[in-house]
This record gives sequence, C-alpha cells and structure tokens, in this order.
Amino acid sequence: MGELRRTPLYRALHRPNLFLGGEREPVMMTAIICAGLAVSSLNLIAIMIGAGLWLVLIGAFRTMAKADPFMTRIYLRQLRYGAYFPARSRGSRLD
Repeated sequence: MGELRRTPLYRALHRPNLFLGGEREPVMMTAIICAGLAVSSLNLIAIMIGAGLWLVLIGAFRTMAKADPFMTRIYLRQLRYGAYFPARSRGSRLD
C-alpha cells in the first residue's frame, strides 16, 4: 500500500482527429464536394473554381482547428440549444 499505481496516457488515445490540419469531417466533405464539382463539369473553369474553393476552405478549417480542434462539434451542439431561457422555474415545480 505504499505507492499509487500509475497508468500512462498515450497521446494517440486522446488527441483530436485531424486530417490535413483541420477537422476530419468538414475537410473530407469539402474534398468530396470540390472534387465532384470539378469532375462532373469537365471544364477548366469548374476545375479552377473547385481547386480555389478547396484551398480557401482548407485554410479556414486549419485556422479553426488551431483555435479549437472540436469547433464544428461545439457549433452544432450550440445550435440545438434554445434561443431563450426564462429567468424563472417551470410551473410544475413544487416548492
């Protein structure tokens, strides 16, 4: 009963799941959309628009991930919150 048992926490088990420096889901979704835009139209203008959009959005996602690696999850969670919370309890509360 002398020492406490120490359990190592490996970084790979708790680090954020990033892809190309941004959150995995938004980066992959924009890659699919931009590639679909470029491949489906098969002209040079659409390919340039898709590549430009990809470069702008990957930069934005990397900036977001530097600020908070879970920013899109937090944003989606806050959308579910109510817009107004009254400063009183419900009528069903018994005092």
